[in-house]
Amino acid sequence: MSEIFHPNRIRLRHKTSFLAPCFVLAALTGGCAGGDFGRTRNNAVTDDMHRWIGVEATGSVGLKSSEFQLTDLERQMRDLAYPLIEPPHSRPLWKSVFGDYKPIASPWRQNVTYDRTAYGRLLIDEPHRSHTSRYSVLMDDARDDILRFEGFYATAAKVVELDRKRNASLKLVSALEPKERADAIARMDENALIVQWVEQCLQRRVSSYKWALERMVIHAPDGMASSADMLIGELAAQTTAMAGSLTPVRPGKVLQVGG
Repeated sequence: MSEIFHPNRIRLRHKTSFLAPCFVLAALTGGCAGGDFGRTRNNAVTDDMHRWIGVEATGSVGLKSSEFQLTDLERQMRDLAYPLIEPPHSRPLWKSVFGDYKPIASPWRQNVTYDRTAYGRLLIDEPHRSHTSRYSVLMDDARDDILRFEGFYATAAKVVELDRKRNASLKLVSALEPKERADAIARMDENALIVQWVEQCLQRRVSSYKWALERMVIHAPDGMASSADMLIGELAAQTTAMAGSLTPVRPGKVLQVGG
């Protein structure tokens, strides 16, 4: 390589042949939305990059989102919700590396019916060097969801508790403007609907993981199946616990992912 780039050893025709593919590569990478080394471009990453999740959730049930700025915890909750509402392996690897960050299409804006078999079929149909690697992928996905859930649940619990205090304070604030009251109520509904969205998506993941494991057991039985089943059961238990403890601050409309 040192000889190629030495200025005294490059002929014009070599320059031309070398630069041509460089121009092509530059055009391709210049048009890509991803940043250096596959990272998302800085202009696609902002503090409120996941604010749209609340807007989508309220819009799905005919409510307006709040115009209040997000608190640190509310922003964190939305950031932690995103990887849980996005279906696992829902985008090709090249999109994850080169693609710009974009809000995923909400289920209620799609005509696609939820298919609990899609994850398992993708896992089984993809070529693997060993059948155990399929079990490893399933276990890694379930384990990652458990870890993500723990962070989301801890943050969501704090948000719900603060919303309870916010709701109680509405009766105590002097000269409360109607717009302020409406935005406060909208934010409480928004937070509650995000929790419901994550809950329903986790229920779907558990269902998809169970279907995949059942098929893998008959395609290629392995002792790893019991470990995978334990992880899926743990994720299911966490989802049930969230549904029982993170109740909405005030009764409102219920989000339905549908499909």
